[in-house]
Amino acid sequence: MIASLEGDILSIEPDGIVIDVNGVGFSVRMSARDTAQLHAGSHERIITLMTVSRDALSLYGFLNPSSKKLFIQLQKVSGIGPRVAMAILSTLSAEELATAIRDNDVTALTRAPGLGRKGAQKIILELHGTIDFTNLDPDQEQAAGHDTEKQDHNMRQVILGLVSLGWQQRDAFGATKEAMKQLSLGEPLDAQDVPRVLRTALSDLDRGR
Repeated sequence: MIASLEGDILSIEPDGIVIDVNGVGFSVRMSARDTAQLHAGSHERIITLMTVSRDALSLYGFLNPSSKKLFIQLQKVSGIGPRVAMAILSTLSAEELATAIRDNDVTALTRAPGLGRKGAQKIILELHGTIDFTNLDPDQEQAAGHDTEKQDHNMRQVILGLVSLGWQQRDAFGATKEAMKQLSLGEPLDAQDVPRVLRTALSDLDRGR
């Protein structure tokens, strides 16, 4: 099994990245929270999990061990597959997710696209008391080999804002990039530009409905 990949980021995709490892490009699915912190051309180490189904072999990537652990735990809940688990991690940080489960916060969980109230209640019921808070250290991103100085937190905030409003990760990512292009804004995004990028992206998404 592939436990991690280290190489240059070739591209940031709507649902993950393509990373070049010794001349071989690997497509890795990642949460919007993680992809918003990466840049094409940067050298990164990505923690990975390979899943095998009847008709597909998929690689999922994470910037810290906590997210990977929660991704696995979420799928132990009946009815929760990789897509919904990744949508949850795109919406909530590892600590926010663990807190929502601990506090029986159904509303927080249902912010994730594709997760209804019954699904959220099932997650709380089946995972309550199973989350180890001592391992939810936000500084573990550095342990994964990620350079925190490269994080574009402001672009991430736009994407997460759109996801929290119910848009799919793929659409939120694409709309954010397009809005920045329309406004002639490059990366990293300045904090003062977040509101107008969010408004532009939301307007574009609404027109496309």
